[in-house]
Amino acid sequence: MQDQAPMEDLARWAAAGDSAALDRLLAEIRPEVVRRCGRFLPCREDAEEAAQDVLLQVARYITAFQGRSRFGTWLYTVVANCCRQKYRELKRRAAEQPATIEPAYAVDPRTTSVIAGSRVDLLEALDRLERTHPHLVAPLVYRDICQLDYAEVAERVGIPLGTLKSRLHEARKQVRPWLAGS
Repeated sequence: MQDQAPMEDLARWAAAGDSAALDRLLAEIRPEVVRRCGRFLPCREDAEEAAQDVLLQVARYITAFQGRSRFGTWLYTVVANCCRQKYRELKRRAAEQPATIEPAYAVDPRTTSVIAGSRVDLLEALDRLERTHPHLVAPLVYRDICQLDYAEVAERVGIPLGTLKSRLHEARKQVRPWLAGS
């Protein structure tokens, strides 16, 4: 194995059972995984927890990567699924044990990140969309959050390009009013 092996090669070698390649792959993707999780989850600690879940899933299921699509595309799927699962877990935990916030620790809305709020709103909108139109979630996540190109999204979701564009249009139409209120 070369010192500067491309990530695609590392992924293929790891999928074939090369544990050294898997170790290198996990080390190389970690910063990118944390960054991608941060695009979904507003709190850094939550994003880092989700990133650990992603790395664990990659290590556990790398043999499922067959190289039919790019490794990055496969990784986006794992990131999106783990982040959405982490969000659901946090939401469920908050509903089960509502925390009382001491006045000294209350969040000052003037210093709270607009981005953080919009990410939570987006996750909530994705959750609502999944309940009403589950087939629209993956195209929206891959295209608008993960920023994959249309052809790659269509391939990943397994639908024709025209169908993908139609689903994206419908997903955006469904989500827009939910996000406009935030």
